[in-house]
Amino acid sequence: METFKDWLKPELIWFLIGLVLMLLEFVLPGFIVFFFGVGAWIVALVCFFTDISVNVQLVLFLVASVLLLVSLRKWMRGVFVGYKKYGRQSDDDLSEFAGKRAVVTRTIDPIMGGKVELHGTSWNAEADGEEPIEEGTAVEITGKQGLTLKVKKYPAKGGNGQ
Repeated sequence: METFKDWLKPELIWFLIGLVLMLLEFVLPGFIVFFFGVGAWIVALVCFFTDISVNVQLVLFLVASVLLLVSLRKWMRGVFVGYKKYGRQSDDDLSEFAGKRAVVTRTIDPIMGGKVELHGTSWNAEADGEEPIEEGTAVEITGKQGLTLKVKKYPAKGGNGQ
């Protein structure tokens, strides 16, 4: 009859450590613990085929985990978390907003601000001028600060067809 000690082998211990680390990734931010879980599974696989000392197992675990972390984290994060634009983006980046037309959904008071709708999304808005902009008015986006859009009344069509 097998005892618990006979059943508890290094490859099983490393497999369980890897499983626990991977499950911890769900509650810990940063996408780092995952690579230590994979490192533990690599050690489990090596232990399954060879008989290595605990010291070698620990060194293999650390080396494999750190190498995986350094080499694959950026790519894997894009796969699991989603790709995003790299590079420094200013909080005031206007590339996707400048000159776009929005509609006021809550009157924009020069002091208190208001709300506009742009592409089906509601945004906080502030008027560029000193006058309030009434609900339903078309506005042009002239700036952005954080999650607040700076707007001005959309220019009315002139007599020259513009």
